[in-house]
Amino acid sequence: MRLFTAHRRTTDTGPSSGTRDTRVHVDLAHLRGLEAQGERLRLLPRQPARSVLNGRHGSRLRGRGLDFLELRGYLPSDDVRSIDWRVTARTGVPHVRVFTEERDRPVLVVVDQRMSMFFGSRLAMKSVTAAEVAALIAYAVLAQNDRIGAIIVEDERLTEVRPKRSRATLTRFLTQLANANQRLHAEAEPVAPTSLDAVLTAVTRLARRDHLVIVISDFDVIGPHSERLLAGLSRHNDVLLAPVSDPLSETLPKDLRRIVSDGRLQATLDTSDAAVRQGLESVASQRRAILDGWQRRFGLSLVPLTAGEDSLDQLRRLLGLGRRRGLPPRRQPGGTHE
Repeated sequence: MRLFTAHRRTTDTGPSSGTRDTRVHVDLAHLRGLEAQGERLRLLPRQPARSVLNGRHGSRLRGRGLDFLELRGYLPSDDVRSIDWRVTARTGVPHVRVFTEERDRPVLVVVDQRMSMFFGSRLAMKSVTAAEVAALIAYAVLAQNDRIGAIIVEDERLTEVRPKRSRATLTRFLTQLANANQRLHAEAEPVAPTSLDAVLTAVTRLARRDHLVIVISDFDVIGPHSERLLAGLSRHNDVLLAPVSDPLSETLPKDLRRIVSDGRLQATLDTSDAAVRQGLESVASQRRAILDGWQRRFGLSLVPLTAGEDSLDQLRRLLGLGRRRGLPPRRQPGGTHE
């Protein structure tokens, strides 16, 4: 169901400006404009103390894997824990095993651009927030010399971009993401939404092991096999879930009355009705409970996002970084600043 509001259906900032309203849709130029700020983010295992990816917050990113480099004689500066006792016993001379950190770790960004994401009540559409965060992460990954790949989720298709350490791969991802975002519109014909089962099946095929998998979605359609697929995926990879919500669903007002539609049928949504309000709040709380349960059982990282706040500012805060400098805040509808 989609909430129709006048300022959300326009795609221009003015009657004759011809400029895309980036609160509603994004294009490739807008996503490219996030590069400088994205490159300043860190997704490495060593995180600031305030980061949600720090171990003290209950979940963390594991380090990259280790490749065996050589077996050599022990030196006084070596850590005794690296001694290979079998070789030492066989030769009578202390030997150590030397490892080197893997050069990179592939990162797979899964970004939701289904119709359920085409909703916003305050600052931006959830689909815009998801696209901006995905772009910022992609720039951060390439800047730290890791491979970047993606799965773009739409209601009728999944677009896969295999992880590569390549500028061309990043550009392909952002182009496909901008195209998917621009295909969203309020008059779209209703279709059966893509289930999380289908998404996680595709992720499992691309990220067999030692990947960082980041899923940016509102998790609107959790399938019967989602938990099993997620459990298997998290055994061999780091999995980060970034649920995107909207302020209206976070705090449901008691006096909201709107016309809602699925594209064909319309109904009146009236939250002054206690039963209606309780039903809507129950759906949101159940979804949060499922994600919290997955975090506890599978050791996942949860990075909650909101479409009511600037994408870069909240991502920096979640990663334990300070507020950005040198860029103006995004304007809210009506010309006010956030």
